[in-house]
Amino acid sequence: MLRLAYRAAKAGWFELKELPLKAAVALGSAGLGQPPRPEQLWKAYGIVLPIGLLTFWALPQVTIVMSPSVEAYLIRKAPGPIARGDLVSFTLSHPLAGPKPVTVTKYALCLPGDRISMIEKPSMTPGKWDGWYYCNERLLGVSKPYGHNGQELEHWQPDNGQILPGTIYVGSSHVSGFDSRYYGPVEIAHLRRMEKLL
Repeated sequence: MLRLAYRAAKAGWFELKELPLKAAVALGSAGLGQPPRPEQLWKAYGIVLPIGLLTFWALPQVTIVMSPSVEAYLIRKAPGPIARGDLVSFTLSHPLAGPKPVTVTKYALCLPGDRISMIEKPSMTPGKWDGWYYCNERLLGVSKPYGHNGQELEHWQPDNGQILPGTIYVGSSHVSGFDSRYYGPVEIAHLRRMEKLL
């Protein structure tokens, strides 16, 4: 215990000794004992402050995409109505997504009024069935019986053959994507239209 206190006091003393030098350099001095150069300080402010303010403004505007199912690394909000193929982000609350809601980015694949169908076929996993999803007779994706961590997955069962008003089927072509194949269409009110930056 005494050794820890000694080390903390020693580190604090070193920082205290360095404080005049740090203050002098901050004021534009070349070092301890040298005259201050306020013009250097103002030049530093002129460079650092605009960069800091720009970063402070830009960071909330951009979202980093961590999912391999979307061909984008950086996206941002985009105005306008959502069209087929647009990137969309939303907050997903689902037991398989984890204990806390997560932000998810997918593609808008099947829109309100489109024909949606699902055909169950025997899975490569014995005794299981996969759901093959079609929008206007175009294949959207195939569900899997198990996730990458071995958790059992239940695929969504469409009710009436149409995407209901106010909802969109979201997903991707990625075989392991966790999307509407498992939790169904998402309400448009919960979707944010996005555009790819990188």
